[in-house]
Amino acid sequence: MDPPNMKDTAETNEKERRGFRLNSIEDLEQLAAELDVTVEATEDVSILAEPVRVGDLVVPNSLAIHPMEAADGDSHGRPGELTFRRYERFAAGGAGLIWAEAIAVVPEGRANPRQLWLNHNSREAFAALIRQTRKTARESELRHRPIVVAQLTHSGRYSKPEGVRRPVVAQRDPYRDALTLQSKPDAAAKSRFPEDLPVVTDEYLDELVGAYVEAARIAFEAGFDAVDIKSCHGYLIGELLVSRQRRGKYGGPFENRTRFLLEVIDRIHAELGQDKQVVTRLGAYDAVPYPFGWGVDENDYTRCDLTEPKRLITLLAERGVRLINISIADPHYNPHYGRPFIKPVIGAYKSPEHPLVGVARLINLAGEIQRQFGDIEVVGTGYSWLRTLMPNVAAASKANGSASIIGVGRMAFAYPDFAKDIILKGRLDGRKVCIACSKCSQIMIDGGMIGCVVRDRDIYGPIYEQGRKSGRSG
Repeated sequence: MDPPNMKDTAETNEKERRGFRLNSIEDLEQLAAELDVTVEATEDVSILAEPVRVGDLVVPNSLAIHPMEAADGDSHGRPGELTFRRYERFAAGGAGLIWAEAIAVVPEGRANPRQLWLNHNSREAFAALIRQTRKTARESELRHRPIVVAQLTHSGRYSKPEGVRRPVVAQRDPYRDALTLQSKPDAAAKSRFPEDLPVVTDEYLDELVGAYVEAARIAFEAGFDAVDIKSCHGYLIGELLVSRQRRGKYGGPFENRTRFLLEVIDRIHAELGQDKQVVTRLGAYDAVPYPFGWGVDENDYTRCDLTEPKRLITLLAERGVRLINISIADPHYNPHYGRPFIKPVIGAYKSPEHPLVGVARLINLAGEIQRQFGDIEVVGTGYSWLRTLMPNVAAASKANGSASIIGVGRMAFAYPDFAKDIILKGRLDGRKVCIACSKCSQIMIDGGMIGCVVRDRDIYGPIYEQGRKSGRSG
């Protein structure tokens, strides 16, 4: 396939902008009725300026930036020049909660050679990043103090510490082992992994608990307000939650499958103090056939069953977790569930459903959890596809109890000052919004440093173009 030049890319982007037909709440209501889904919206978005208390922390407004990895650190895991640029833009942009991207706790758990990694040699660089983020926010138009969360992770089956696959799997999974974005999820395919690839041992996981604790210690020393024990998207902890086929103390029954996550939280509190805020980005629904899917109906994986996720959230609440960022699915396997898009990455399957169906699913799943767990603040996701109607739907979601805080991921890459415009102007600028074109995801697949090709073209246009010339496919 010949790589597109930037003129072709610009023409494609314009077609994608014209193809989006929602210009008003009335348009949204009409489309939702046609699709038989519920998506509420309101003209008054002032509720999004309200602060949210999370334990002893105060989020200055109800808007968040989700963890969106950009692969722009150095080989030692330290934030690079583009990392600093990105977080300065986020800080100036006004979001009350900046949920920093996935940060590895061990080198072999990095998703790429430039993934951030918390270790003693990177601590000062992270401290400098936090200082700069706070200074920029303090001097910005809103003069606010955002809450900044460090997302601690092990990439598990998606580990590529040297740029090639080095999978660390909790169990063999016939669906994700055969993962390919070129085919529809759950289609039969041959495993990409060697048949004799071993599952990770209990002994390794025992030691890894300590690595999470040490990474949390470094994160708090660097100035983060909280740490997230990432438990979603098919990465190691997310896979442990569904390791029904695994033997040993981390597999089989629910108590074993949740053991690792709960032991990490308990150890952090025991060694660093009960006052340390531990939160999680939790996958609520994998949309992978049972028994390999979490939160799925045993007889129909396209239907969710939140029995186990809610049982886990009850245990998290007992441990003082007061902030949960709800996500679903696996972006490597079935991205249309978690990131409703207009256009897939090159060569990948087309979405089998209208993006608004996915938006509604994400909002309603988070809402079911938020309404049941009133002592936990839920961060909702799925709003970027809505473009200029994002604040209207976000305000309705907060007002009706579907989420306490509304987060965006891709929108923040495209429009880092979205929160400031919502709070000060009550609307978003249509010339700045994300258009769900999947080009940021394409850069990740091609192995580049990630950002918005459309709205930040001077920086990321050449990176995108170079990745397409390389002919890489993931």
